[in-house]
Amino acid sequence: MSSLPNVVILGDYERALRRFSRWDQLDQKAHLTIHHEPLYDEALYEAVKNADAIAVVRDRSPFNEAMIARLPNLKFFMFTGERNGTLEASALTSRNIPIACTPGGPSKETTAELTWALILGASKRLVEENKLISSGGWRDELSVLPLLAGERLGIMGLGSIGSRVAKVGAALGMEVVAWSPRMTPERAAVEGAKSVSLDELLKTSKVVSMHLVAGPGTKGLISAEQLASMRPDSILVNTSRAALINTPDLLKALASGRPGQAAIDVFDVEPLPVDSPLRNTPNLLVTPHLGFVAEPIFETFANKITETLEAWLSGNPVPHPFTPK
Repeated sequence: MSSLPNVVILGDYERALRRFSRWDQLDQKAHLTIHHEPLYDEALYEAVKNADAIAVVRDRSPFNEAMIARLPNLKFFMFTGERNGTLEASALTSRNIPIACTPGGPSKETTAELTWALILGASKRLVEENKLISSGGWRDELSVLPLLAGERLGIMGLGSIGSRVAKVGAALGMEVVAWSPRMTPERAAVEGAKSVSLDELLKTSKVVSMHLVAGPGTKGLISAEQLASMRPDSILVNTSRAALINTPDLLKALASGRPGQAAIDVFDVEPLPVDSPLRNTPNLLVTPHLGFVAEPIFETFANKITETLEAWLSGNPVPHPFTPK
């Protein structure tokens, strides 16, 4: 039986970690297992029950207090990025188990890019037009496409991602308006936007793009009443957090025609269940949470996982220790 420490890495859905870093030293110093499939509950426990160290890609594998209590061998835990919403870190710190994280990489830039890919993909019907070509067609009655220049872009949350999205909208000739719970006219003006009420933003914007943190005041912010107030030709885009929108209400709203379209990258349950109606809803463009899935980010994740685990295995201070707030 091997005396090497058991190191388990979870959530490498993209099979990217070994591609972007060197693992030869870790393979020599530890019994290393990398899981590529989603794992929850008992399947997750079976994967980590003998682990001395666990590394998680983002917050794809939930570790609550009950799960952590079942791991007597656990001595070290790390995750990629700088936050983890599915980890009860206090259950680790109460046992003096050190925690580390990694830099997040340029996820704000990649999320802003994806936001515009979704806006333009929905507005220009790229998926439908591609299918039309693939089926032997050319143009149809829906191929006369709308123009975004001169239209209103409503940004919900004008932080580091929302402000980038706003700049692109302005460059395309759109009027940019913004709302958030603490938005001020001065704050909006810094980003070239006009501060408006949430009601006005939803009622008047051709495109509504969401970039808010999902907190007590914003969870379920967009539900049936708000959706019904949107323009019938509007596009609702969410690359932030699924909890901002009531998903059943969104499905009903799309069926009734307000908003006209939606484009989303985040879901209440991920990976999206195979039987989810979101996979086959008309006027809904979906992507599999790609906002942060980009080469430079996964290169950072892979390099920092190997660097951190090598430091821990050698008894050296780990880079980027994580201290729960």
